[in-house]
Amino acid sequence: MQSLYVEGNSVMHRLSPRVKLLSLAIFSILLFITGNLVLLSLAVLAAAILYSMVGLPMGAAMRRLRPIFLTIAVVALFNLLFNPWQQALVPPLRLTALMLLAAAVTATTSITAFIDEVTALARPLERTGRVRADDIGLALGLVLRFVPEIVDRYQAIREAHRARGLKVRPASLLAPLIILTLKDADNIAAAIDARGIRRHGS
Repeated sequence: MQSLYVEGNSVMHRLSPRVKLLSLAIFSILLFITGNLVLLSLAVLAAAILYSMVGLPMGAAMRRLRPIFLTIAVVALFNLLFNPWQQALVPPLRLTALMLLAAAVTATTSITAFIDEVTALARPLERTGRVRADDIGLALGLVLRFVPEIVDRYQAIREAHRARGLKVRPASLLAPLIILTLKDADNIAAAIDARGIRRHGS
């Protein structure tokens, strides 16, 4: 499996995973508190600068964000159709700033560090008896591992359709993508159970 992590020694790389995760959470809250276009634009600019410091070539950096950019573009279009442009720009700016900072965090934090920090932060929740911190950390780690795999698989299926002269439609791509993803999920779940990683009765 691939990883979203990029080796480097930037300022973001040197920050502790806990600081980055908490900063991302605070940044997210602040984004949704304000609707000021100037402040949101500055937030996008700041997040873009941080993401540019990750160390990825421009082309690779943009390819990582392309599917999310397309989603944000759709959100922006619908907002422009039904709202004044000042209001319509607020959600896309919020989502773009959040996406860029989240991309910077995931690119500068290893999967292991993510799992360890999320597990530690979720440990107090175990007192409720409803969750296990280890399971939350493991789930997050698997999601981060799956994201680049799913994107690459989507692109491979799309190219296969084009090579066969078939019209590329989202509906025709999603079915094989979902089937392959669920198959991988079953295989990983079986491997986890076989290794005894999750022992709920212990």
